[in-house]
Amino acid sequence: MKLVIAVVHDDDADELVEKLIANKFRSTKLASTGGFLKEGNTTLLMGVDRDKIDAVIDIIKDVCKVRKQTYTTPIPPTGSAGVFIPYPIDIVVGGATIFVVDIDRFEKV
Repeated sequence: MKLVIAVVHDDDADELVEKLIANKFRSTKLASTGGFLKEGNTTLLMGVDRDKIDAVIDIIKDVCKVRKQTYTTPIPPTGSAGVFIPYPIDIVVGGATIFVVDIDRFEKV
């Protein structure tokens, strides 16, 4: 048994959970927050048999694609907003960060 921890973009989470359920994989969904943009992420925890790890990772890769989003730079908090000109920047979002961890013991009671 392995523990799969997948951190995914909020926009991908619902579709991913639906696809996991359709393929008979259960997960626990936790809300989390990213570092750079402080946007919402979703962390999924899944107990998976060793022989099904590749199937779970393939589902995650299929749903959680990397894409570009355009953001407008925020106004600085220094009070000099009168001379600040916001400009758009492209940021890469999406994808997934996946951890696969050994489980020493599993019980369902």
